[in-house]
Amino acid sequence: MSAPDTIEADAVPRIARGHRMQFEPAQDCHVLLYPEGMITLNPSAAEILQRCDGEKPVQAICDELSAAFEGAEVTSDVHEFLRLAASQGWVQFS
Repeated sequence: MSAPDTIEADAVPRIARGHRMQFEPAQDCHVLLYPEGMITLNPSAAEILQRCDGEKPVQAICDELSAAFEGAEVTSDVHEFLRLAASQGWVQFS
């Protein structure tokens, strides 16, 4: 699967079918589960994926994260992560 060259601000990401995110107490972190395995998520990835609900566009996700982290500039990091997540099949866009 190839990553999109750009992520449009109005694209709406959701966690891909067959994948599920949950908090794993034994590892004290969020993980992304899928039939072939599990991905351990760092806190930033978990914050982004929690907002990929199939309803919010990328720009709204960036705005929420910026507000949650005292106005931090997060847009490029969110776009970079979503490109990676799409290339790995973790998220899909509508």
